[in-house]
Amino acid sequence: MNQIKNKIMQKLYYLVFLATLLISCKGNKNSFDASGTFEADEVIVSSLATGKIISLRIDEGSVLSKDSVVGLVDPTGLDIQKEEVEATIAALQQQTASSAPQEKLLRDQLNVQNSQMQNLQHEKARIENLLKADAATGKQLDDINAQIDLLQKQMLVTQQQVNVQKNNTGTQNRAILSQAKPLEKRIAQIEDQLSKTAIRNPINGVVLTKYMEEGEIITAGKAIYKVADLSVLTLRAYISGSQLSNVKLGQTVKVKVDDGVKNYRELNGTVTWISDKAEFTPKTIQTKEERANLVYAIKVKVKNDGFLKIGMYGELSF
Repeated sequence: MNQIKNKIMQKLYYLVFLATLLISCKGNKNSFDASGTFEADEVIVSSLATGKIISLRIDEGSVLSKDSVVGLVDPTGLDIQKEEVEATIAALQQQTASSAPQEKLLRDQLNVQNSQMQNLQHEKARIENLLKADAATGKQLDDINAQIDLLQKQMLVTQQQVNVQKNNTGTQNRAILSQAKPLEKRIAQIEDQLSKTAIRNPINGVVLTKYMEEGEIITAGKAIYKVADLSVLTLRAYISGSQLSNVKLGQTVKVKVDDGVKNYRELNGTVTWISDKAEFTPKTIQTKEERANLVYAIKVKVKNDGFLKIGMYGELSF
């Protein structure tokens, strides 16, 4: 009985050994050094303006190009503000004064005084000739000189009045027109705000999630949609400390993803980032050493042929 029992046990051990060997061979066929999930560089597009969304031409899955306008926040309020400021600038010209009428009166007065001065000068010359012939008195000459001095002073005052009038009007007009500069800056500010009412897509990519709908009220900074460039995905994986020396930036690695139940699709990837700090192994990630205590995160860029999806698992071979 013992011999029979021993033979049976030997056969069982042999069968277990063969099964283990087969499993090991199969495991070596699909062996990998690290695994992780694919992710994309996602951009959340937020509104730069506050108001009602009057146009939003996107859906989840829409393919968008960089800098394309995909929507519009109602700009009516800003348009009215701009028109109001422009009207204020135009009204400044109406508020300016002209010194021409007052200057004309003063210059006419100055012309009259010039005529009077010519007459007095002529009369003075006549009296001087009469005085030489003893036909006039010195008092007559003194009187005419006094009249000339008085008229010269009056002419000087009139000329000063012309200059003062011109300067005062110019100062007043400059003060009024100086208000145009701040108003022009205000127009530039409003135009900048108007440009922000257009919702522009920042990158080439695909809309992943849409948060707002046309007709909704939005505030500045609120998310409208999420977009990502899916032409290149990033496989975020974890390696142990013993594997760290086998990986370098720019290294080309083999990336395998499931292709059906038993098959794999093999792609090339490039290591673009290696963490400089160790961390505990995430629960969802298995490394070569079966749950190593400390691992390093790496990122591998993989060109997407349309098969790769965000969240899909991938395996790395160095």
